[in-house]
Amino acid sequence: MTDTPRQKKAGKRVVRLSRISTKTGDDGTTALGDGTRLPKHHPRIAAYGTIDELSSMLGMAIAQGLADGFPELLRGIQNDLFDLGSDLCVPGEMGDKLRITLDYTERLDALLDEHNADLEPLDSFCLPGGTLGSAWMHVGRTVCRRAEREVSSLIEEAPDGTVNAEVLRYLNRLSDLLFVLGRVLNDGGKADIPWVPGRNQA
Repeated sequence: MTDTPRQKKAGKRVVRLSRISTKTGDDGTTALGDGTRLPKHHPRIAAYGTIDELSSMLGMAIAQGLADGFPELLRGIQNDLFDLGSDLCVPGEMGDKLRITLDYTERLDALLDEHNADLEPLDSFCLPGGTLGSAWMHVGRTVCRRAEREVSSLIEEAPDGTVNAEVLRYLNRLSDLLFVLGRVLNDGGKADIPWVPGRNQA
């Protein structure tokens, strides 16, 4: 595989995947980016596995068809999520490895401000659903919250400096953005389904 001009300019090494089945995980372990092997149920593996799950959820949302602009926006987030997974896969301090920085989170802040500006005001929590696209955003939001919980737990358990805290901030902001995008895809909030407290009480 040859690096593209854009990749060369960015100074990033292209990942080569010449062989998919290595059989090295048959013993229930998997390798981190630094060569360390951990059990597949380790909290670090669970955290970046859930981030991978979230990316797949967004892929499903894109595949089912969304309004113009949304596929490109979500693919950008999917690319970020691979960066997050790569960050978590290589424990250690900031250095020459790919690390999530404040710029990633600030980009989400800008998207939040942009897409929230014209939404109908909320006077209740809303139920996941409405349009298919909105429902997928809510599925993504809940998976993102799970990833956030797992990364938070990993930060608490891991030695200082081996988990980049910016990953946690990014996920926190992303879950908010997915909620907002769900409302955008519900006709700007007009098709939101409000929560009615105690609706089914006798």
